[in-house]
Amino acid sequence: GLTNPKDALVACRAGANLLGVIFAEKSKRKVSVEQARDIVDAVRKFGERSDRMEVKINASNKDTPLSALVAKSRALELAARRPLVVGVFQNQSFDFIKEMVDKCGLDLVQLHGSEGMEAANSSNFGVPALRVVDIELGSDGTEEEKKDRSSMDTAAAILSKVTSDPIAILLDTSIKGDKHGGGGTGKTFDWTIAESIQNMGLPVIIAGGLTPDNIGEAVGNVRPFGIDVAGGVEAGPGVKDVDKLQKFIGGAKKAAVEASKGF
Repeated sequence: GLTNPKDALVACRAGANLLGVIFAEKSKRKVSVEQARDIVDAVRKFGERSDRMEVKINASNKDTPLSALVAKSRALELAARRPLVVGVFQNQSFDFIKEMVDKCGLDLVQLHGSEGMEAANSSNFGVPALRVVDIELGSDGTEEEKKDRSSMDTAAAILSKVTSDPIAILLDTSIKGDKHGGGGTGKTFDWTIAESIQNMGLPVIIAGGLTPDNIGEAVGNVRPFGIDVAGGVEAGPGVKDVDKLQKFIGGAKKAAVEASKGF
């Protein structure tokens, strides 16, 4: 949820791989074309590039959705060695998203609404797309899924619905009955769901309620492919807290190193 080039450069210097600019109508972090373009220009200059970064994907049409997503996740990891800019959208038209990709120079898009898996095919926008899958909490903030099924059952249900269209899957928290859709809740979901999905072979990015205080636990326990944060490192809506941001990214990287020692 970046809104200015200064914060984008702080994130780049701290070691962020993907930097988000939000176009979703409901978001208090929504940016204009000009703001997004300024952020893209700053990130490109930092990464010593003048154009969009191409994600070179080696997935085959014969691959299963799971094997295709694994290959795509690896390709994204390689491409993101230089920071990339992701445009975040929610239930907006393909034409509008493609227009923002072209006008702003976005490297990737992230679909955060009810667009469906197939909407995340790169042919729709000219760039790869992350697909958000909501983990629903009840209106009281408790785990809705646990009322009916285990975390392994929830993980299996999510895996059964994935397609090879997205470049990666991002799990985020949503609140039951929220008419605006998921994201921005500031609440965590049951991380064992993410852990179960990864144990079944699919790398995932996790979001929802992550902060400098809990990121070590999240990364250490889940060992996710990636982590996503907005409110947890802010001084105010759309304005990053430099100290929190540095502690968050530093804590995530330290925990990842410690977690890798177990293999």
